[in-house]
Amino acid sequence: MTNFLIPILSFVFALGVIIVVHEAGHLLVAKAFDVRVLTFSVGFGRKLWSTQRGETEYRLSAVPLGGYVRLGGESIEEATGNDPREFLSKPRWQRILVYLAGPAMNVILAIAIYAGLFMVGIEAGNPASIPPVIGVVEAGSSGAEAKFQKGDVILEVGGKPIKNWMQVLLELTTRGGQPVPIKYQREKQVLTATVTPKANPRDGNGDTAGLYPIIRPQVTRVFPGTPAEKAGFRPGDELRAVAGHPVADGESFVKAIEARPGQAIEVVVSRDARLRTLQVTPDLDGKVGKIGVGIGMFQRYGPARAVVEAVRYNIQIVRDTFYILGKIFKREVSPKGALAGPIEIARQTGAAVMIGPKYLISIMGLLSISIAVMNLLPIPILDGGQISILLIEEVIRRDLPLRMKEVISQVGFAMILLLMVVVIYFDLSKTEFVRKLFPG
Repeated sequence: MTNFLIPILSFVFALGVIIVVHEAGHLLVAKAFDVRVLTFSVGFGRKLWSTQRGETEYRLSAVPLGGYVRLGGESIEEATGNDPREFLSKPRWQRILVYLAGPAMNVILAIAIYAGLFMVGIEAGNPASIPPVIGVVEAGSSGAEAKFQKGDVILEVGGKPIKNWMQVLLELTTRGGQPVPIKYQREKQVLTATVTPKANPRDGNGDTAGLYPIIRPQVTRVFPGTPAEKAGFRPGDELRAVAGHPVADGESFVKAIEARPGQAIEVVVSRDARLRTLQVTPDLDGKVGKIGVGIGMFQRYGPARAVVEAVRYNIQIVRDTFYILGKIFKREVSPKGALAGPIEIARQTGAAVMIGPKYLISIMGLLSISIAVMNLLPIPILDGGQISILLIEEVIRRDLPLRMKEVISQVGFAMILLLMVVVIYFDLSKTEFVRKLFPG
């Protein structure tokens, strides 16, 4: 029962925070322009709880998959035209800002979340900041069969120029089961080889064909009560040398530790731009030595740099989102694997909270920027659709006919409903129970 409740409660908490922030944006800007705000609701459907503050009713509703702010005179049927505080009585530019405020608050929340995470430090490899240089070739993989070597610089994947490892990931993982030509440089030679990423049987997307980048290994976690904690290791320490030998990658560090159980060894780390030497004695775990650290990529910055990196990170998320959407429309990637609905998001948030609170918060940042992007799409009934209508009306200098607006709203509602049905179907098809029922 606990395993069932944790994903649901985590999802409700994460989505609840994002909804409150989004709707608070609409509320605050509406009140700033002296628009009557009748209702502020977290959730849809039947009212579970409410309280009245001034002219606004704040309520909690039964279906926690969104929220809304109801404004006085927001629809033509409700508007009298005699009240200057009605929404439709306000200039179009003010109405646009009211609609824009919700997504804007989600963007601010996402930036604040990632800036905070970068300040305290988080295990997060940002592939967009990693050069496209191969560091590891997995044995038995398609990359190994194509004779790739450590140090090869990837120039093109599938005919598309490559500048960072994020582009490598996007091109390979969206071509599961397909032969992909890669142009690369080895010393002074420019060569070409073909790899075939393994396809996921459920969604058709693939892996990296056994190719991984060069990453300077860092300590991402120090487990309590372990030799590493006693020796003074800290998250963020960059591993430079072990037992007098330079550390080339995480694999070489692990092998050096595993080979010396019970032996006191020196590990040189870089911390705060200074080299430090730590003495540690690996415990015997089975037949190998362990010191109790996680190794990967750890990012931690000062406040100013953290904000800058958070902005860059969110911009990268938006770019990647539209890139994947473009691939879906071109039928280059399976929508089943690329799109996630409430069930899949709940599963991911549940998994994140089991790892640690920072990972749940990171998922919230991703959800917040994703919801901002989705709401700004020019789909009727979404904020972006309402803004598009207002911009059209501003260009033609008159309101669109009421009947046309009704049809547009109905089409928009149908589109959103269809999208929800599709993504929930995709979510269900990924669950173990449904896969057993329908193994094909």
